[in-house]
Amino acid sequence: MFGLNAAKKAAAVAAATAAAATTALLAAPTAVAAPQPIVGGTTTTTSAYPFVMQITDASQNQFCGGTLVSPTKVVTAAHCMVGETTSSVRVVGGRTYLNGTNGTVSRVSKIWTHPSYTDATNGDDMAVLTLSTSMPYTPATYVSSSQTSVYAAGTTARILGWGTTSAGGSSSNQLRTATVPTVSDSSCASSYGSDYVQSDMVCAGKTSGGVDTCQGDSGGPLLIGGVLAGITSWGEGCAQAGYPGVYTRLTTFSNLVTTQVNS
Repeated sequence: MFGLNAAKKAAAVAAATAAAATTALLAAPTAVAAPQPIVGGTTTTTSAYPFVMQITDASQNQFCGGTLVSPTKVVTAAHCMVGETTSSVRVVGGRTYLNGTNGTVSRVSKIWTHPSYTDATNGDDMAVLTLSTSMPYTPATYVSSSQTSVYAAGTTARILGWGTTSAGGSSSNQLRTATVPTVSDSSCASSYGSDYVQSDMVCAGKTSGGVDTCQGDSGGPLLIGGVLAGITSWGEGCAQAGYPGVYTRLTTFSNLVTTQVNS
């Protein structure tokens, strides 16, 4: 996800973000919250995936991803919202290219982060944004709390984002996607030790590496069977052999998402 990056928050644009990411890496030697695009994937469009949102600063510089789950609600990672306020964040839908001007831009009227969130490696890495402007795009369906079998090891999952295409590299101007297999809890725990919280996390990636989310992809979707099943959260480097990407296990938090959607 990003070298020694516990969190894949990708602020692709500002030097200030880069400085913050560097500080995070130094502060968390075992896992670091920082930006990461899709490594080893292919280009795609928001027409193909209309629920994939850019999360940007007030100047529309993308730093994380999100998933539209209702016309005014976007699911993302809690670590993406650290230090942010409703006035500092925008959500952009229907824009395939980072340098585009099309699509719908919305301000955020509410940021809800999991009340127990402290750090991506401690779990609870999920947030829900309430938009001031309804998005005219088809929302994603998300897993229910009972659908735990979707994470069976070896299941094909899809990842999406505008993150860097290599650790420490440049962000992708166009939305990218890739598929990765889910990884068993035991295998993920052997990679990450106590930082892997089985109840809150799920891993996906190839044993040999080569395909992964990276800086800037944080908060974006992990889709299984076309349904939102995870949130891009953290990992050791990007596409590194033996270190699959770590995603928020959405079945654990599905009821909380529904509460926010209905609020």
